[in-house]
Amino acid sequence: MGVILAGGLASRMGGGDKSLKSLGKKTILELVMDRLSPQVKTIVLNANGDPRRFSKYKIPVIHDQTDQCLGPLAGVLSGLDWAYENGFNQIVTVAADTPFFPLTLVQALSEALLNSNSQIALAATNKKDSKIVVRHPTFGLWPVHLRSDLRNSLSLGVRKVVQWTEKHNHAEALFNIELGDPFFNVNTLEDLDIARRKINLEVK
Repeated sequence: MGVILAGGLASRMGGGDKSLKSLGKKTILELVMDRLSPQVKTIVLNANGDPRRFSKYKIPVIHDQTDQCLGPLAGVLSGLDWAYENGFNQIVTVAADTPFFPLTLVQALSEALLNSNSQIALAATNKKDSKIVVRHPTFGLWPVHLRSDLRNSLSLGVRKVVQWTEKHNHAEALFNIELGDPFFNVNTLEDLDIARRKINLEVK
């Protein structure tokens, strides 16, 4: 099951929904859904506020269980709770502002998990022959049975994803970025221009 995390405030873009900005003929959210849907059986969207603004996409919209802005871990928890209620034993999360993430994401996360003693797998990137690894913690594979642990950690003030995952000895799925970063995300209007240029090049 896939969970698209769109609970952020988009403060660096003046507020609103980054995921509803257009890239070419589609919104960022549509591009994210296009990449995720072949990799999972079900998709839900984690977003706060009025869910009707996403009605055209015909997917369930789940909100954080608190009015406070607790970051992506709150979205992960909402996804885990929804998965538990609907009979899934794990979820994969992706960020709603990252329209070029790998089409092999779920496969790579699953393989990383199988080859480790971990319960969680996170995406990461590095360059060939480089020891520098950059983690992308909103892209992860999470077991539903950890939802109570996550709920407790949030109540104790844990906010950073890696702060919570490190205690579970998470695995990492490495993606090479020699040809560009597939986890490029749209945070600013300048990023939006870059993404639009990339979309235009892909169309040509």
